[in-house]
Amino acid sequence: FSSFRFDIYRKVPKDLTQPTYTGAIISVCCCLFILFLFLSELTGFIATEIVNELYVDDPDKDSGGKIEVNLNISLPNLHCELVGLDIQDEMGRHEVGHIDNSMKIPLNNGDGCRFEGHFSINKVPGNFHVSTHSATAQPQNPDMTHVIHKLSFGDKLQVHNVHGAFNALEGADKLSSNPLSSHDYILKIVPTVYEDMSGKQRYSYQYTVANKEYVAYSHTGRIIPAIWFRYDLSPITVKYTERRQPLYRFITSICAIIGGTFTVAGILDSCIFTASEAWKKIQLGKMQ
Repeated sequence: FSSFRFDIYRKVPKDLTQPTYTGAIISVCCCLFILFLFLSELTGFIATEIVNELYVDDPDKDSGGKIEVNLNISLPNLHCELVGLDIQDEMGRHEVGHIDNSMKIPLNNGDGCRFEGHFSINKVPGNFHVSTHSATAQPQNPDMTHVIHKLSFGDKLQVHNVHGAFNALEGADKLSSNPLSSHDYILKIVPTVYEDMSGKQRYSYQYTVANKEYVAYSHTGRIIPAIWFRYDLSPITVKYTERRQPLYRFITSICAIIGGTFTVAGILDSCIFTASEAWKKIQLGKMQ
């Protein structure tokens, strides 16, 4: 009894093997192919992938039921002293002329205004709107033509592999609209969670938008126009998880590449060698 009997990788003496030019060419091609596949697998192993899932939950339970909003809008034909932000929701909040964390920048020699605001809203349906409601004196013909530079909710996600509508209204241009029209933007806000490799989570919000513009009237006459952002929250949360390919899967792929390539190359070389030997015998038979 000898332990050598368990060796399944039996060694063939070099004197019993025969090298060929065809075998050399196939061997070189085989090694290059294995190197190419190995580098491809290594690149995929090193790189991270983004996996997304959907579930019903309130992801950011530590936010106190609030959502941070960033608004940046230009009204080129309305003075800054007339521009204000009003916030309303179904929890009874009704705030006219919100000024905390907001800034007004004059445009067009003071004839226009750029409004930048950072504020929070409750996680219930509601609206916030840019209007002249907070002004001490209402203008006769307020011009609500505008350009929206930014409207985002929650944390800013600077991730190249995540494509979503985090700033869906960016670049919305209503400069050619009727100056006396009101504008309604109906937003459906979707909570979004991004979890990186370290397990750290960031909370943001995507949203879809539909809009309409109209001149509103009541029994007392024309209603003062405004730019409305009416929002509602979706119960569905989108979660993006950053992860790498497991090591065992990488090793399995490498073994499959090397073993499979060598096997296929060996079969191909054996077929070519057998065919060439048979062809030589046929030629020798013809010469005789």
